[in-house]
Amino acid sequence: MSLVLASASPRRRELLAAAGFTFEVIAADINEQMRADEAPADYARRMAVEKAGAVRHKAGTRPVLGADTIVVVDLAVLGKPVDDADAVRMLTLLSGRMHAVVTAVAVWWPATDAPDVAVETTEVWMREMSSDEIAAAVASGEPRDKAGAYAIQGFASRWITRIEGAYDTVVGLPVSTVDRLLRHRASGAYP
Repeated sequence: MSLVLASASPRRRELLAAAGFTFEVIAADINEQMRADEAPADYARRMAVEKAGAVRHKAGTRPVLGADTIVVVDLAVLGKPVDDADAVRMLTLLSGRMHAVVTAVAVWWPATDAPDVAVETTEVWMREMSSDEIAAAVASGEPRDKAGAYAIQGFASRWITRIEGAYDTVVGLPVSTVDRLLRHRASGAYP
């Protein structure tokens, strides 16, 4: 089965390709502003659904996969940093603490009124980082397009002391969840 990935994320493309999925990328262009009083998981869910919905008319008979990843600490959502100073702020906030990474996945099938959606959460512990380590990470450019200003598979891997949950949820796409959503609908069952 072929599907459409409604995301420009290179990490999501890599995860899907590594798992053997056949797909085309049609990136969604949506407003990603969080609503007032929106719970973090609800925000991630809405973003995944809106991304899938934004490109489903271009998918033909293929299902559309939308996903969104956020970092949550003290009930605050850390999206992608707006600049290097914001990346420093985020990494300083995460230093020496546990936070949650929430990835929502929406699969929108042709001729359906609503997508199948799942939300996965992984807890991540980071050791304390010095201001020099944070500055070096930011100078590398890696934090610029990452929720929470870090990539678990990159520079920040040296700071991660423990995770509880799926690693690929933190990277940006829980592949087993995508597989479950696709298999259940294709077989006529519901996830």
